Amino acid sequence: MHQHAGSFDFILDAVAALHDVNALLNLLKPDGNLTLVGAPEKPHAISAFSLIMGRRSLSGSLIGGIAETQEMLDFCAQHQITADVETIPIQKLNEAYDRMAKGDVKYRFSIDMASLKSE
Repeated sequence: MHQHAGSFDFILDAVAALHDVNALLNLLKPDGNLTLVGAPEKPHAISAFSLIMGRRSLSGSLIGGIAETQEMLDFCAQHQITADVETIPIQKLNEAYDRMAKGDVKYRFSIDMASLKSE
């Protein structure tokens, strides 16, 4: 994290669990923005100094509608922004849940819907 401090213009935080948002704020350049779209059960503890000293901003957003989603996908395609996912068959859903509970998940899980036909 120290190596990348002050190097990002924007961070999209989709984590829906309590985590250290201040560490992410420190990754932002001056005038950078951290946008939260994940909603943890308890509120985050935010250091005012992480915002003030770096002229950083913190915002939040709900998931947009079809037009906003398409705009975001087009932007990502234009700028070669991708997501790392681990695709699993539905038959390994319990195993994926156990891995998630153990903290052994590096990427977001995506279920291969074609595996539903195998049931």
